[in-house]
Amino acid sequence: MNFKNFTEYLAWLYYQYLLITGIYVLEPWEKSIFNSILFSAIAMVIYTSYVFVPIHLCLTLQLSVMMQNYL
Repeated sequence: MNFKNFTEYLAWLYYQYLLITGIYVLEPWEKSIFNSILFSAIAMVIYTSYVFVPIHLCLTLQLSVMMQNYL
């Protein structure tokens, strides 16, 4: 894949993003606010998953081991 095809593919993905979310009808300042809120929310979900999922998996594993030992 050469660079031109890659940039066209990225432009197509961005266009799809605009169409799916419906923000193609917004003004530029509204788009930037919407994108800021959306990407902030996504970043918080990723960070929370990174921090808390391993803790919950570890606790679930400990609970399952305790339940197996109890039975």
